[in-house]
This record gives sequence, structure tokens and C-alpha cells, in this order.
Amino acid sequence: MSDADRETASGGDGEPTPNSSPDLLGASPETAYFWGRVAGDGELESDCVTVRVGDETAADALATIAGVDRRNRSVEARESAHDASIVRFEEEYELQVFGALADRAGAALGLPLAGQPGGYRFDALAEHRAALLRGLLEACGTICFRESSNSVGISFVHDDERLLETIRTLLADAEPDVRGDDLSETSSGGYWFGLADDADAAGFARWLYAGTDETGLYSAERRQKLRRSVERATGGDVGELS
Repeated sequence: MSDADRETASGGDGEPTPNSSPDLLGASPETAYFWGRVAGDGELESDCVTVRVGDETAADALATIAGVDRRNRSVEARESAHDASIVRFEEEYELQVFGALADRAGAALGLPLAGQPGGYRFDALAEHRAALLRGLLEACGTICFRESSNSVGISFVHDDERLLETIRTLLADAEPDVRGDDLSETSSGGYWFGLADDADAAGFARWLYAGTDETGLYSAERRQKLRRSVERATGGDVGELS
């Protein structure tokens, strides 16, 4: 990307702005990130695609990609994925895209439509695997620093086993040396898996967020949390993961 392109993409104020996508089912970093977020924390009805995000940066990015101006903001109670007795109140933004997109996405990407089981066929987005996995991690992933082992904990949590198995496959084919453990049940009735103990968390973090300062395809809060966790675990500076 040239300096002129970066100035245009940033809107002139230094903040990165992703490109809008005239075809949300075309293969691009923007669409891969968008559908990762939808698969991880969204739903498809016959005439509407809904996606929820807990970060204003990501909400702005998704609104730009989808070409929608309206988003709803609320504060939601969320149970911990691993301990249902822990409830956090978090800011949430909801975006909706109306029209035939939901039916088309269900057919093209195998996303669940109107409560029906999904097949999750992301082959068309495989060239943009990092953006897809970034969207999935930010939508249904958890990040923590493990004091006991001085390591980074990265896991994925969802009610749909099939989606989690698809994510494990995407991770196995990722550029860094990462793989997921077997699925386990959560206390709230869903499923989860974490990256293997010997996974290269620092390399995965760098790969996952490479170039995001230019594209704007990220959640500022999640990127910062992952960066800080990796820095604590490695005792070094991994930069801004950008």
C-alpha cells in the first residue's frame, strides 16, 4: 500500500479504515474478517445477517465493510465460558444487514441459517486465513495470561461443535506452528478447546495481527490484551502486533 493509499484508507485522521466490500461473498481480507465475526458471534435469518461485537473499533470496521450506517449499542450480561457463576457486564454493538445476503451466505459458506445446522465451508476465504481466524478469535475466543505457567492461554468457545472443529482445522493449516487440543464441554453447556501447550503463541499473535494498522480489521481491545499477554509471557516486546 502506498503512502497516498494509506492516507485515503485512514480517512486523513491517522485512524485505519477498512475498505467497504461491494460483494460480501467475494474473497478479500475484509470479507474473511466479516464472516469470521458473524460465524463466531452472529446469526442468519432468511432476510437478515446479524453480528455482535464488544468493541467500537471492530463495530466501525464491520459497518464500513458491510456498508451499513446503523448499529445498536447496549450493555449485556455475559456468563464466563468456563464458570457460569461468573457474570460480566460488557458493552455490545449489534449490526444487521438486511436482504438476500443471509440466504446466499448460507449456501456459499455453509453458515447456519434460521437455526439449521451449518457446514462451515470457508475454502473460498482460505487465502485470507489470518483475517478469518482473527474474526473468529475476536468473536468467540478468550485470551488470558497464566500466572502458574507464565504462558498465554488462547481458547475458542461456542455452542456449535461443528464450528469449533472447523476452527481447529483452520489452525492446523495456519502459517505458525499452532494446533488445538480436543474439544471439551463448558459448564454452561457449550464446547471449547485451547491451543496446545507447546503452541507458538507469540508467533501466532504476530501472524494473526500482521498489517492490521493498515487495514483496520481488528478489535483494539482484543489486540491489546493479546499483545500484553504475549509480552508478559516472553519477557520481551512484540510491538503492537500490527
